[in-house]
Amino acid sequence: MSGSVDTRPPRCAGREPIKARLRGESIPAQFIRFVLVGGSSNVLYGGLFLTLAGLGSFVANIVGIAASTVLANELHRRVTFHAVERVGFLQTQWEAGGLALAALVLGTTALAVVNIALPEASSLMQIFAVVAVSAVTGAMRFLALRGWVF
Repeated sequence: MSGSVDTRPPRCAGREPIKARLRGESIPAQFIRFVLVGGSSNVLYGGLFLTLAGLGSFVANIVGIAASTVLANELHRRVTFHAVERVGFLQTQWEAGGLALAALVLGTTALAVVNIALPEASSLMQIFAVVAVSAVTGAMRFLALRGWVF
């Protein structure tokens, strides 16, 4: 015997390390990456919004949405779906950007419906409506990106 001893803990047969599973192509792995990418693009949005708020909330919102959407689309292409070889940058921005725009319209519509149907609705109720619609459209966007764009 050579004298070297393997001190690593034994691994269960058929079980991959978590890091390897998260890099895989399974739906749960892709969904986790999708959520992480979404979170990072929201951080960019928030930073841009706060930085540009002096120009007005409309300008800050548009710039934040545009920049964070482009970042999210590219990260989804590279990280979430490993689609760099299959789908180009411009195609990604066009198709995934259209899906993001549709989600934005649905969220804005939900907020308008709450404001019209319940004019005395609290800010908490408004936030709940937008978050609920965002969760549903986010799941639909994941499925559309996975099945159609990438």
